Amino acid sequence: MKQFILLFTFFTIIGSIQAQEITGPELLEKAIKYHDPEGNWETFNGVLSITMKTPNKPERVSLIKIDLPNEYFQVNATQGKTTTKYTVDKGKCNILFNGKTPTNEEQKENKLSCERANMYKNYYTYLYGLPMKLKDDGAIIHKQVNLDKFKGEMYLVLKVTYEKEVGEDTWYFYFNPETYGLEIYQFFHDEEKNDGEFILLSGLETINGVKIPKKRDWYFNKNEQYLGTDILVTRMKYD
Repeated sequence: MKQFILLFTFFTIIGSIQAQEITGPELLEKAIKYHDPEGNWETFNGVLSITMKTPNKPERVSLIKIDLPNEYFQVNATQGKTTTKYTVDKGKCNILFNGKTPTNEEQKENKLSCERANMYKNYYTYLYGLPMKLKDDGAIIHKQVNLDKFKGEMYLVLKVTYEKEVGEDTWYFYFNPETYGLEIYQFFHDEEKNDGEFILLSGLETINGVKIPKKRDWYFNKNEQYLGTDILVTRMKYD
């Protein structure tokens, strides 16, 4: 037992030194090299199939087309008997509901809007483009890197905030200290209130040369209540 404690203390000290020696920007570069070794994200053109499982709700399957060079985004989501299709093509939005242009009543009842279409575009390109998206304008990469334990594992932790016009949340990204792979991220609207959520990542899908986490389990920060799971699979064709 004594040897185990000494060994744990030794690796904790080594990890602490490692965290002190690497800066936030340096950690981000290493993480990007792991997830996108050939720099393919900037020209990403691919299709994602994402199954979302949430308690007491039917599964939602979303087919997502992201074509960054042509500024094209489309999400076609099916949940139960309802299908919604949002397209944003060079800033122009189009919406289909169950295969047809929605009536005004359907738009109100189902909260269909171009604002929501752009929200989905930003949401999916951000979360599935991490950590590369942390290079976007407006992201403030904090210099200090901490070595912290989360769910019994040690991580190199990068803090990211944003310029006010971009966003007001505080984010923490947890990287494997050996591979620099992204394994957890966490955000707070108000850190003092311990609000927001944390997301546990597991598995990898390599799509167009980019390593993207396969499974994401979502929880509230405050009480660790489970919110749902997103499961990603690659897809060769988009119907």
